Amino acid sequence: MSDETPRPNPDKPAVLVVDDEPAMLEVFTAALDPSFTITTAKSVREAEFLLHKHDFKVIVCDHLMPGGNGMSLLVRAREEYPHMQRVLVTGYMKPEMLLRSVNEAALFRYLLKPVPMAELVNVVREAARQHDQSLAASA
Repeated sequence: MSDETPRPNPDKPAVLVVDDEPAMLEVFTAALDPSFTITTAKSVREAEFLLHKHDFKVIVCDHLMPGGNGMSLLVRAREEYPHMQRVLVTGYMKPEMLLRSVNEAALFRYLLKPVPMAELVNVVREAARQHDQSLAASA
């Protein structure tokens, strides 16, 4: 697990994983690391700092965290980094939250906890492809 600068590797898309629970960061990193360059953040504030310093194709973010929620971070990320794909991880999804997700954050996908690791890897892989297609379409 690394909070440091991602190692540039064109074969491994850069992914930012945000969760306040170290155990979740470790599990997600272990699942994603073989296919992606992973950077982790333990808070919304740390994630915002990293977003300004590095380019990511995908952000995977927990919803409820102390000091800020993931949904608000993803809404801001959509505005600043429109091609970066956004995946929300949550323990629950109320209908009004789902509607807000679609309208405001334009989520690529949301995942309900507990997240099967195979599903996480597939969703992030698809999201990275969508990032590339979005970028190519805007060129």
